[in-house]
Amino acid sequence: MLRSFCRPLERCLGRNGDGLFWHMDLKPHASGDYSIAVVQANSSLEDQSQVFTSQSATYVGVYDGHGGPEASRFVNRRLFSYLHKFVTEQGGLSADVIKKAFSATEEEFIRLVKQSLPSRPQIASVGSCCLVGAVSNGELYVANLGDSRVVLGRKVSDGYNRNTVIAERLSRDHNVAYAEVRKEVEALHPDDSAIVVHCRGVWRIKGIIQVSRSIGDVYLKKPEFNRDPIFQQYGNPVPLKRPVLSAEPSIISRKLRPDDLFLIFASDGLWELLSDEAAVEIVLKNPRVGIAKRLVGAALQEAAKKREIRYKDIKKIEKGIRRHFHDDITVIVLYLDQHRGSADGKFKRGSVGCIKAPIDIFSYNADEDVEDLI
Repeated sequence: MLRSFCRPLERCLGRNGDGLFWHMDLKPHASGDYSIAVVQANSSLEDQSQVFTSQSATYVGVYDGHGGPEASRFVNRRLFSYLHKFVTEQGGLSADVIKKAFSATEEEFIRLVKQSLPSRPQIASVGSCCLVGAVSNGELYVANLGDSRVVLGRKVSDGYNRNTVIAERLSRDHNVAYAEVRKEVEALHPDDSAIVVHCRGVWRIKGIIQVSRSIGDVYLKKPEFNRDPIFQQYGNPVPLKRPVLSAEPSIISRKLRPDDLFLIFASDGLWELLSDEAAVEIVLKNPRVGIAKRLVGAALQEAAKKREIRYKDIKKIEKGIRRHFHDDITVIVLYLDQHRGSADGKFKRGSVGCIKAPIDIFSYNADEDVEDLI
């Protein structure tokens, strides 16, 4: 019954005419406003995302799963809980606190995999990229595993008393498509000439996976899983001398500056279709309300153009099949106002909230048709 009361509000926040699309146009946080949009392409949505807001901090999480949705859903449930726990214990946010939260999430997921292996051996091959942003006391932290990305829109002077806005990438893509990442992986495995191979048109670690860091993917981190008879029956074990993937996040921190305008957090589904500069330009030149939805729409336009079909037709393609046209796409745009002294007081003192996108857009929107009849 509670769900039936909530649905009308959810519909106002998230209906877009595309059964695989969900969005929230604009909500306040302690340092400005934020906007979220998600479009599903896989049979089960593998992207998960959340925004936690309080008077003292704002946390953003984008988790791009692979091999299935289990790991990204697990991270969505547990990572912020660990973050809050360690912030409370250590009296504030720091890079060490974030590392501990990532490590605790990874360790708990590994325990879950061990417990679940007899009944669900495939869970050992499920993983998730993990991108987290945190704003607290005028400091920005960005932590990343995998190839989701955060880009800052920052105002700079061009030397002629004119201001322009540039795109500054704040996260590092842990993807062996980049030569420096391949070299990093190869340096860690000097005795394995086939640690990174070019197959099916792209570079992959052991011919399997493109990202070099993740939560999960336990069979590529724990050699004992490849020797387990249950897992051997499920898939093709990869003989390992040592882990070939890592769960150690790259973390940067910087003081927010008056010229920092907004942050774009997104899974790689967006960045495969839009450049950093194109995304920043879209945010800069359009109204705040619905800006994340606009970015996803621009990405879908590019996906349609690449396949030489109309934009309105791509929205009619069913989940699963749609993955051949684009990936799951998650976008969160976080505007940065309050550190410049221009907050308008929309965020109430003492208020705390956490917004999560639906874990599966198709199921979420399919339910609405029934409830509209009621």
